[in-house]
Amino acid sequence: MNISHIEHIGIAVKNLEDSIKYYENILGLKCYSIEEVKEQKVRTAFFMIGQTKLELLESTDSEGPIGKFIEKKGEGIHHLAFAVKGIEEALVEAESKGIQLIDKCPRKGAEGLDIAFLHPKSTAGVLTELCEKKNI
Repeated sequence: MNISHIEHIGIAVKNLEDSIKYYENILGLKCYSIEEVKEQKVRTAFFMIGQTKLELLESTDSEGPIGKFIEKKGEGIHHLAFAVKGIEEALVEAESKGIQLIDKCPRKGAEGLDIAFLHPKSTAGVLTELCEKKNI
């Protein structure tokens, strides 16, 4: 896989506004973007720390993936995302090495990235996201 860096760390939160206050007022970070991704039933807020981003994820539907995650596990780290070049090839490579794919094809995620998830059952318990920013 052609991984360049950690793209972001996804953190599931119950309330986006309350969580933003913590990251801004206590940690001194600045939220630079809030976005709703309707297909994933989530609202996101992003913070930049060096080259890495934190993505806060608030469910817009209790039946969505973040709503189910919070109901089962509570708030906390949801996934680790890696920036890749050639996301389609990375998925083929991962599957050929026995990794269970959640997404066999990339889909659109926040910030216009192409994204795909690898199942935590085959990634040492960590929900792993692959992200690629396509140059248009």
